[in-house]
Amino acid sequence: MSTRIYPAFKSGNPKLRVFLPDFWMKLVKPSHTLLPNQVQFVVSSQMTKLDVKQYLEKIYNLPVIHVSTYNRMGKTKTAPNRYVTKEQDEKIAFVTLEKDQKFTFPEIYGNNDILKEQDKAMKQTKEMYAQKTKVNISKQGVPTWFSH
Repeated sequence: MSTRIYPAFKSGNPKLRVFLPDFWMKLVKPSHTLLPNQVQFVVSSQMTKLDVKQYLEKIYNLPVIHVSTYNRMGKTKTAPNRYVTKEQDEKIAFVTLEKDQKFTFPEIYGNNDILKEQDKAMKQTKEMYAQKTKVNISKQGVPTWFSH
């Protein structure tokens, strides 16, 4: 599951050694509608289906039923009359969990009402700042904080 070369054995307590894989997985919002027990990941390009399954089962204790993967080509972009750039290729993994498992994407920013209140407070703060730093025409360009 890992390409890491393990260090040589050293005497001591073997229970203290933890070997983690060199792989990485990133949870992403699905590109299309998935079943409630399916999850989409962007994974390291070296990972196989078995690696994805073992990674989730052994590290996160998730009951994985099926894994399907495919490689997505990176987009190419051309600047006018200049050069061509290409984004990195990605490996996408769709993981199916057991039927009783339901995955919902976590709500990072919380409730929308709180966000609306924060937006109102931010607008009021910006308006107050704009009024304080506004240039008075009668003082010929002298800012308001200059009292004389």
